[in-house]
Amino acid sequence: MLRKLYDWTLSFADSPYSLWILAAISFVESSVFPIPPHVLMIPLIIAQPHRAFLFAAVATIASVAGGALGYYIGAELFDSIGRPVLDFYHKADAFDAFAARFNEQGHWAVLAAGVTPFPYKVITITSGATGLPFASFMFWSLIARSIIFFVIAGLLWKFGAPIRDFIEKRLPLMFTLFIIALIGGFYVVKYL
Repeated sequence: MLRKLYDWTLSFADSPYSLWILAAISFVESSVFPIPPHVLMIPLIIAQPHRAFLFAAVATIASVAGGALGYYIGAELFDSIGRPVLDFYHKADAFDAFAARFNEQGHWAVLAAGVTPFPYKVITITSGATGLPFASFMFWSLIARSIIFFVIAGLLWKFGAPIRDFIEKRLPLMFTLFIIALIGGFYVVKYL
């Protein structure tokens, strides 16, 4: 089923409404949709490299706006659905402790999820559920989503189709390793 959804998303690359479809997919992917917007953005940029940075900007803005929806889902639906479940299992105190720890370092989670293969929607909803300050969430979301979309756009604009394999298969790993090294570096500086 996921493959069909992937192929369906990719089919919009030839549409005259591809920019609007990219915006819609970028928006819903940040809170509920399982296929990332890169799937559509990559063929769009390869077909129209002169619009690479427009595609990146649209994906960034729509993704961050969708992240705000994910945050809202976490903030509003958690109290009505999630909290009663935690209370039933006597885990509300454990969640409160998790929320406090998450909010201390939540900006790193938002940044990491925004540029790595980790599902961004999980962090958008968690950020709302834990009460991570909305301004901080939006700031780090904008930074993270800009990095990933503009790096992809820049690589495709500069190198074209030959870089596609690297982007689809290796770029997420490279960003993941970068985030691990960055967090590790801050840990070393703070605790050594």
